[in-house]
Amino acid sequence: MKLWQGRRGVLTGAVGLVLAAALAAGLYVFQPWKLWQDETVSEALPGATAGAAPAAKGSDPAPGTPAPAPGPRSIAEGSFISHEHETRGKARIVRLADGSHVLRLEGLDTSNGPDLRVWLSDAPVKEGVAGWRVFDDGRHVSLGKLKGNKGDQNYEIPANVDPASYGSVTIWCDRFDVSFGAAALAAT
Repeated sequence: MKLWQGRRGVLTGAVGLVLAAALAAGLYVFQPWKLWQDETVSEALPGATAGAAPAAKGSDPAPGTPAPAPGPRSIAEGSFISHEHETRGKARIVRLADGSHVLRLEGLDTSNGPDLRVWLSDAPVKEGVAGWRVFDDGRHVSLGKLKGNKGDQNYEIPANVDPASYGSVTIWCDRFDVSFGAAALAAT
């Protein structure tokens, strides 16, 4: 009888260890606390003067007024739609005065989550569940980790990337291969 009680104690301890390990792994993978933690970013557009919005492509000053100094110019933009998580805000590709490009997220509001990335993609933006997993099917380029799930932020587009080759941007959860939200980019 004592032998059985000893084995039962070992078995109970082993089951307890397995359950504790499974709980720890689940917490590491899902990071549920991030659902209640917001990270707000408030970056200014590089090269823009305070309070100035990027000029639209093709906008010219009125006749007789001096041409403004070359500055940031919006070349494409779009509004986010929700996928796996509710997502709002605007994505804008901006050509800076030096010829470089940045992706600017303005008024972004989405859920926080594990391993979120900002991707440019050639995939079309689709509404609903059909659009959740399309962005890694074709060409895409990661611009880095999402800096914050709320606010205004800039992501440098590498010089060897042609922004015109990508028609969408997604907030991509690399851990679960799913889009939190995406925006179709249209030339401005």
